[in-house]
Amino acid sequence: MELLRQVLESGRWGGHSDFVKRFEREFAEFTHCAHGISAMNGTVTLEMALCAMDVGAGDEVIVPAISFVSTAMAVSRVGATPVFVDIEPLSFNMDPERAAAAITPRTKAIIAVHFGGAIADMDRLIPLAAEHSLALIEDAAHAHGSEWNGRRAGSLGLAGSFSFQNSKVMTAGEGGILTTNDAGFAERTWSLMDQGRKPGGGWFHHYLLGSNYRITGLQAAVLLAQLERLPEQNARRTRNAALLREELADVPGMALQTIPTQQNASSWYLLLGRIAARDEFHRALTAQGVPCTPFYPHPLYGNPLYQRGNCRVEPCPVAEACIADAFWLPHRALLGDEETTRGVAAAMRAASRATRTTMEVVQI
Repeated sequence: MELLRQVLESGRWGGHSDFVKRFEREFAEFTHCAHGISAMNGTVTLEMALCAMDVGAGDEVIVPAISFVSTAMAVSRVGATPVFVDIEPLSFNMDPERAAAAITPRTKAIIAVHFGGAIADMDRLIPLAAEHSLALIEDAAHAHGSEWNGRRAGSLGLAGSFSFQNSKVMTAGEGGILTTNDAGFAERTWSLMDQGRKPGGGWFHHYLLGSNYRITGLQAAVLLAQLERLPEQNARRTRNAALLREELADVPGMALQTIPTQQNASSWYLLLGRIAARDEFHRALTAQGVPCTPFYPHPLYGNPLYQRGNCRVEPCPVAEACIADAFWLPHRALLGDEETTRGVAAAMRAASRATRTTMEVVQI
């Protein structure tokens, strides 16, 4: 409330508020980046990144078959073609081998999603992108504070796109930010965000075909307060996720998301898993009051938008299998105390028994 009061008393509530600049600076520093360019949502930040790279008609961008639609929609909005590739069975992230197989002379970029807060296999994706001279963009909408070999999400590729939409671990209701260590890329995306102006330039001087994607000082104040508490909340979710995983390790038929040794921190935006008789498990768990979502109803290319074409679909058997047997718990389920977390684990164990199904290990 104090930060909101300061914004109101400043008389500058809009996108050129000093609080917006402060938030961009502090969030960029948090992600180990030199530059942060805020915008009104995480869909727009992906579009800005692609526009800044001149990705457009005739180009292809490789995206995972499992993500929120923004990952692919941003590609379509700039006139390029999303190419959907399969995910790994238990990371729920893009399979680098499938990404490599999908590269053509038209490929301009790869968007790697850090699904649920688990970072995609950047040890394989970074050299793959470099070998083919492709831009590597991180869709880090789930991964505020996640780390890969000590480097934070958003600092691993050319740029990272974060969301502050209502469900995220940091939220202002809506909002987004791009992070990067490339000064030229930062200047271009800032110009696209602020109606084609140049940083430090005149108000009525416009150099690029940009738009007004600015967030407000009020949003920035809310996000500054959320950034301050994020490390403690990430640590609490990490402790509770570890406890849940320990409690559920021997549940028949349940396989939880793998955590690679290179990942040394996670936002734990989601606790993901796969289980036989998933729909029965979901009904039994939610009946006990534990929030649970039975995964997406289809891969991205199953949306009516992409059923009409304007995309390329590689074989995605893992993604299609996950539609039938995967589930997630939201990050708020990991913010309780130890007793509450043990209660969630007990509910999940009971839900697995309540399926009354001979539950064999998920075939992956």
